[in-house]
Amino acid sequence: HIVLRGKDELGKDLVIARDYIAHGMRRRASELLTLELGPQTEQELRHKLEHQVEQDRFTDLDRALVRDVVDGMVDARAEPQRPDARFRHAMKIGRLRVLARRGLAEEMEPGRWRLSPRLEETLRRAGERGDIIKTMHRGLRQAGLDAGGTEYSIYDPADSRAPTVTGRIIDRGLHDEMNDGHFVMIDAADGRVHYVALDPRQEMEDLPLGAVVEVAPAATGMKSSDQTIAEIARRNDGLYTPDAHHASDPRASEGFVQAHVRRLEALRRANVVRCFPDGSWEIPEDFEDRVEALAQKQARYPGRITTLSFLSLEAQIGADGATWLDRQLLTKEPTALRGERFGAEAAQALRRRREHLIEQGLAEREGQHVRYQRNLLRLLRRRELAAAGEKLAKETGLAFTETQDGDRIDGAYKRSIRLASGKFAVIEKSKEFTLVPWRSVLERQRGKMVGGVMRGSSVSFDFAKKRGIGIG
Repeated sequence: HIVLRGKDELGKDLVIARDYIAHGMRRRASELLTLELGPQTEQELRHKLEHQVEQDRFTDLDRALVRDVVDGMVDARAEPQRPDARFRHAMKIGRLRVLARRGLAEEMEPGRWRLSPRLEETLRRAGERGDIIKTMHRGLRQAGLDAGGTEYSIYDPADSRAPTVTGRIIDRGLHDEMNDGHFVMIDAADGRVHYVALDPRQEMEDLPLGAVVEVAPAATGMKSSDQTIAEIARRNDGLYTPDAHHASDPRASEGFVQAHVRRLEALRRANVVRCFPDGSWEIPEDFEDRVEALAQKQARYPGRITTLSFLSLEAQIGADGATWLDRQLLTKEPTALRGERFGAEAAQALRRRREHLIEQGLAEREGQHVRYQRNLLRLLRRRELAAAGEKLAKETGLAFTETQDGDRIDGAYKRSIRLASGKFAVIEKSKEFTLVPWRSVLERQRGKMVGGVMRGSSVSFDFAKKRGIGIG
């Protein structure tokens, strides 16, 4: 790889012709290397071609075969006279036979071959898979795991049958340098290690090594909220408004309606719908088609990767806040734990966390069972928020105000903090601040005034009401 500063010797923007970036730079580098190291020997070239015959990726031999296509066929009947050309011809024949075994080429008559239209795409994907497997082996070794004895998989987010995967991150890095796309390797509760390619928009700071995460397959098709929006718009001359929603469904709560507004916010950012200054939304006639197209586009990446805990299993055991371990202890349907790595360690961590809660007076044994204090998660979260608020109050000189369900939240969004109970936003007023559950949509409002209402363990923000003319 070559890293360029982007400035010339005069400090002005460096402008490079597109063709030179695509081809000329590599050609020039090859020339310089040839000057330094000398040309490749015939033996080196022969070895390189021999190696490509069986490779499961798109090779130079494949490129040559594609260039040789005339009227849809590769004619390999004529044998060249020069020894070097005869050798290359033999390598092409060998490659064609390998491609035929893989269903990517067919000999229509002796010496005349038809290449599959899927040739390049199939081989490039196979090459990517090979690169991923190498990356996984390297990551497993770095994590101290046996690459040979570890079952692993490449997670396919577009497969609706793909299981939901829960586990800890053991490695992460770049998989698509052009688009800044990252990957994570998850040592999962099912006993396998999963390679997951992430959406380039994914915030990697929320996925530290050791964090417990959950990955689910991409959701395709229209959501129930999309169907509701479309139905209301059809009855309202192509417009959706919160008032029209309430009129259509008088039992709908304000929070439920605001959830639909948030969905429209996401669709607006994807240029699917348009918002007017009065808070109404224009729903296009091809709304369903646009939503479906957006879902298909997003299905290239995992539909959802959720950080269940920023803390490692070990750190969660004695944590003050509400952790993933606590939720596992309290839920009626805990994650099934299998395998000798994450599964076994999580099971042990659950036992140790249970004992910690008993020691803290937050749980007690009743025969073979353990009874946990009522509203345990809420209590743990409030304790941690109070401690975090006190610490921030000393740093900022502002008073910390705790929020309750139904409270109105108004102030400037300053930053986020990560706690055992999750990620929280710091909302400041002139003399006080509060901590509320963080949502990604807040980052576009950093430093700005925001408003919303606490709804249980989340906040229903009302950014749309603050827009001025011209935003749509």
